[in-house]
Amino acid sequence: MRGERVQLAAEADTKIIESTAEAESRAAGERATKTEPVIKFDHIHKIYKMGDIEVHALRGVSLAIRQGEFVAVMGVSGSGKSTMMNIIGCLDQPTRGTYILDGHDVSKLSKDDRADIRNLKIGFVFQGFNLLSRTSAIENVELPMLYSGIETAERKRRAQEALESVGLAGRENNHPNQLSGGQQQRVAIARALVNHPTIILADEPTGALDSRTSVEVMEIFQRLNRERGITLLLVTHEHDIAEYAQRVVIFRDGKIRSDEPVLHRRDAADELKTMPVLDDDDDD
Repeated sequence: MRGERVQLAAEADTKIIESTAEAESRAAGERATKTEPVIKFDHIHKIYKMGDIEVHALRGVSLAIRQGEFVAVMGVSGSGKSTMMNIIGCLDQPTRGTYILDGHDVSKLSKDDRADIRNLKIGFVFQGFNLLSRTSAIENVELPMLYSGIETAERKRRAQEALESVGLAGRENNHPNQLSGGQQQRVAIARALVNHPTIILADEPTGALDSRTSVEVMEIFQRLNRERGITLLLVTHEHDIAEYAQRVVIFRDGKIRSDEPVLHRRDAADELKTMPVLDDDDDD
């Protein structure tokens, strides 16, 4: 009997070891997959022609952004950062070079194919919110799904879920003029989320907001990045806003001049605990 118990224990230990090894192997495979670039620029050039004049917006830019990274992009006006974001968002094409998005070369795709990719993979957030003024919050959030042929009931459900995720439950029927600037930006973020994108591109999303509301928006971005693994690219002129990202890429004269990790990253959720609530942020 004792020998049988020893043998059973040994077999159990072997199974545990095998199970652990399998789990570690799967985890290693998942980590390897996550390290593959979801966005890859290989010597990207963009030249705009204005009559006989050629404007070089990007000059041989190479860049890799991995799944789940939160990257801030900075640079003065005309440095090339907006052109880069337009190409990443499939709003424009490079003149030369290769752009790989999620393993696929999208450098030479047609306008319609790029539109399909935008709708399926990428969410956009802008400084000016870009909400329809005569349309309710939930209807604004539903808009991207209209192009996907999603049925009405599912559109409503997903729009409601997205609004709740950005703290706007109960504001579904408010129009933009009934919402504060911060609340309008939350609607814009919810709209960017409804098609379950793997990437969110945010262009100066805090540029029109006060200090506390800016931190609230960054808390949403950090939470989406942390909990959902969404890859985030944020264009900003504000160094303090860039410190909420994991990495900062600085453009100048159409080239990347620096690409560095954020050594002392700010945590928006922790900061909000100690920040006063401004009267302008009250729900009214």
